[in-house]
Amino acid sequence: MNKKKRNRFRGDHAAIARKLLLQSIGELIAYVAALLIFAFVGWLICGQFTWYGNEPLYLLLSTIRDLLPQIIIFLTLVGWFVISYYNFSKATRYLDLIVDAAARLTEHQGEPILLPPEIQDVQNDLNLVRERSLRNAMAAKEAEQRKNDLIVYLAHDLKTPLTSVIGYLTLLRDEGQISEELRQKYLSISLEKAERLEDLINEFFEITRFNLTSITLEYSRVNLTRMLEQLTDEFGPMLREKNLKCLLSAPQDLMLRCDADKLQRVFDNLLRNAVNYSFPNSTIRVSLSYDQANVTITFANSGNTIPAEKLSRIFEQFYRLDTARTTGSGGAGLGLAIARQIVELHRGTISADSADEQVTFTVRLPRL
Repeated sequence: MNKKKRNRFRGDHAAIARKLLLQSIGELIAYVAALLIFAFVGWLICGQFTWYGNEPLYLLLSTIRDLLPQIIIFLTLVGWFVISYYNFSKATRYLDLIVDAAARLTEHQGEPILLPPEIQDVQNDLNLVRERSLRNAMAAKEAEQRKNDLIVYLAHDLKTPLTSVIGYLTLLRDEGQISEELRQKYLSISLEKAERLEDLINEFFEITRFNLTSITLEYSRVNLTRMLEQLTDEFGPMLREKNLKCLLSAPQDLMLRCDADKLQRVFDNLLRNAVNYSFPNSTIRVSLSYDQANVTITFANSGNTIPAEKLSRIFEQFYRLDTARTTGSGGAGLGLAIARQIVELHRGTISADSADEQVTFTVRLPRL
């Protein structure tokens, strides 16, 4: 529970305590007032009669009159005790109800928590906590299932390139009279499959790092324009392979205080996604703009429109847009999740939009 929520609970509990205290004081004042009014009315009524001094009732009333202050004090104390005990019992009953309700916070079944009207605010807060807890538990369960499924797929995917590497290396060993051209072909295929194996193994390490470490930032002043220029240059071979173009639109030497390595990882992932999911012979557009408060970086490419239901989950960990999970494309489903975490640590936002075969990722970072 975050600090704001804890403060809200404390405020609710303090309000209940004040309410019970004021209620006790009000009841005690009302009781004392009723006691005084009763004594005054009794005095007036008794004054309407003529007493001769020897009647038993007169003797009793005279005794009460003489001891009236002490009697009122005694009855006030009795009333205070009864009222305090009643309200203490009510507070204890409220506490028992709250404890019982708290024990049901993680129940997946059952009706919402219901408490007396006097503690309606606590009821509402507990129901909110219960709903959030259930949502978090469900999300964690789904993430764990996706991770397990992904590991199964990755383990299965490891077999194919490994089998190819072993097969071609065996041919190179056993074929003594193989031609140089065929040898180069087998070596090239083996190297390609070995590189794919490396990628898959790196994805396993990525999953482990994401679960076992937290990302921390090391700030420095960075030339954001130069970073994006360097990034687009590094992607030149991959762009040429798919016959893609990458156009960068950025102001000259825009400086930003950030973690350069972490932010470069975000941009690398977004540009890699754009390359992997772009139509051949299309153009990827990277733009950098700024105002007084924020810096905005967008990555736009032409590709299949992402359905709204997938777009809303694209930043979830272990979620892969490519449901076919082919060995040639797609990653561990962590890139965008880690990108969002890095951007949010920079107190920024990252979002995705897709329509009319255009996909756009937008990163906004505060300038200060």
